[in-house]
Amino acid sequence: MKTLWITIAAFCFVLPNAVLAQQSSEPPARPNIVLMYVDDLGYGDLASYGHPIIETPHIDQLASEGLRMTAFYAPSPLCSPSRAALLTGRTPYRTGIKSWIPQNTNAYLSEQEVTLATWLKKAGYDTAIVGKWHLNGGLDRTDQAQPSDHGFDHAYVLHAFPLPHQNNPTNFYANGEPLGEVKGFAAQIVVDEATRWLRERKEDKPFFLYVPFIEPHATIHSPKEFLDKYKRYTKGEPIPVVNGQPDYPQGLEARGPGEYYANVSHLDNQVGRLMEYLDEADLSDNTMVFFLSDNGPVTMDWRAWWEVNLYGETGGFRGRKADLYEGGIRVPGIIRYPGHIPEGTTSDAPVSGYDIFPTIASLLNLGMPKDRAIDGVDVSAAFEGRPIERSKPLFWAFPAAAGGPHYVVLDGDWKLLADANANPMALYNLSEDRFELNDLRQSRPGKAEELHTIMIAYIEDVASDPLRPDWAVDWRPQK
Repeated sequence: MKTLWITIAAFCFVLPNAVLAQQSSEPPARPNIVLMYVDDLGYGDLASYGHPIIETPHIDQLASEGLRMTAFYAPSPLCSPSRAALLTGRTPYRTGIKSWIPQNTNAYLSEQEVTLATWLKKAGYDTAIVGKWHLNGGLDRTDQAQPSDHGFDHAYVLHAFPLPHQNNPTNFYANGEPLGEVKGFAAQIVVDEATRWLRERKEDKPFFLYVPFIEPHATIHSPKEFLDKYKRYTKGEPIPVVNGQPDYPQGLEARGPGEYYANVSHLDNQVGRLMEYLDEADLSDNTMVFFLSDNGPVTMDWRAWWEVNLYGETGGFRGRKADLYEGGIRVPGIIRYPGHIPEGTTSDAPVSGYDIFPTIASLLNLGMPKDRAIDGVDVSAAFEGRPIERSKPLFWAFPAAAGGPHYVVLDGDWKLLADANANPMALYNLSEDRFELNDLRQSRPGKAEELHTIMIAYIEDVASDPLRPDWAVDWRPQK
């Protein structure tokens, strides 16, 4: 009898452990992915990045629950090229998109490009985009690729910015059909639709939800509760500029930063609503969340009348939107991935928006397209504080304003800027000179020459990319 009880006890001990072993051998469920890409948000526009006044508790909480990157870079200082790079993993000039795309122009993200959405859909993901598209000449164009051609099962989008402004916009499209006026403010509309899609989708597959918010891009307009919060920073009544207004408005004056502060806080509030839904739907623990900005802000260095009363902050970095100085390309970057990224961590490793696609693909063991040049790399080593391995520096090309840099390479702390003819303009060591004021070309000629050689080779490689569309003009320096 004693032997029998020993045998039974042993069997009872082994069986549960065998079941657990069998369960643990099953591959874990692939994570869901929420990718938020906000519009014109500056490095210094969030409380978690040092803004002394704007309240952004929900985005700050996201940062406290994951990784806050202090050297995250937009692939371009303007929106359309940055979005092309984010979705393809390729520096935007490879796609032919070098600047923002106005309505009814020929530039668009070619069908030949493979996007993150296409790649994830192929791997079994449900895919949706809700927000700003801005990768073709119009959502009514039948001769240009639309979101559905780039892997999105569901697309609730507008072209570039809401018309006439962010309140009750009239230019949203749902899967190719114009919606007319949609009541509400843009960020609220976006989150309403994003959560509706999440709630109504079938739950038998993981999802990729791309949420390119419109805020705080001009022209701003925010709910009264947020305007009231910052009314002490505003002179007079808020007057939203109307997109497409052809003439300089009579009586235009600077009213102070309160309206801009309100717009960023409203954006934060809507990010909080989206995160709250993930919690309530029990999705947070298995969802990888990205919060990134597409380029630097419009600061008080206003360059057009419709920018007046935008008060973005670069955190003290030189330049602004449309510049290749740090203020135009270094932006907030936050990643939360429970169980994989320790809470409350920071990384000062340089990361570009074109690294996101390769990083997600690597984490999911999907690989990357092999038939084209990919400029991004897997940066998940930074999740654990390890160095990121790159075979080449980060690269930018952009038709900057007169006198500004047109080309940049960034190798670790070393940044070389060059003019429209690819002649070096300045060499900076960002670890010692975050304000880009101390040109080291004379004291470090070897480093300047090394980076210039890399820059010229990169320019030629991108210009000769076989996937560059026929409409893309040759942008190489004219010697």
